[in-house]
Amino acid sequence: MSTQDPPPHRPSVDPDVDLSVPAQRAETAGSGRWRVLAVIAAGGALGSTARYAASLAWPAAEGGFPWAVFTVNVTGCALIGVLMVLVAERGTVTHPLVRPFLGVGVLGGFTTFSTYAADVSKLLARQEVVTAMGYAAGTAVAALAAVWGAAVLTRAVVDGRRRAS
Repeated sequence: MSTQDPPPHRPSVDPDVDLSVPAQRAETAGSGRWRVLAVIAAGGALGSTARYAASLAWPAAEGGFPWAVFTVNVTGCALIGVLMVLVAERGTVTHPLVRPFLGVGVLGGFTTFSTYAADVSKLLARQEVVTAMGYAAGTAVAALAAVWGAAVLTRAVVDGRRRAS
């Protein structure tokens, strides 16, 4: 065994799997991990294609604020908040491949830290320090607010529907 191989008692698993949940732990058994990998790859292709389409539809003006990447990241965080409430907290969505497909794949491919960091770097290189710092801090604050707000709203909607039925 080389130093790069995982120890035999700790096989590599999908990092999105909560091993304390038996249904999710089953995702890693046998050929199940290939299904998980396939849905993550398919979701990632869809998400990154959607992000690219957004950047084509709303290109950043030279020297302007990168609104497309900002909007994509904030929207993606809001959708992650909705998804995690529906899948992890309330159990509204129970298929074991939904979270890897949508959460890791689609939304992981849709949101982009690397482009966000590159945009901040470009703004700094053009000496647009105020815009760069506003973008860096604004994205972080807006993304956290979006995931929190979407989760709160989703909990209220799901719990309201349960009480009504």
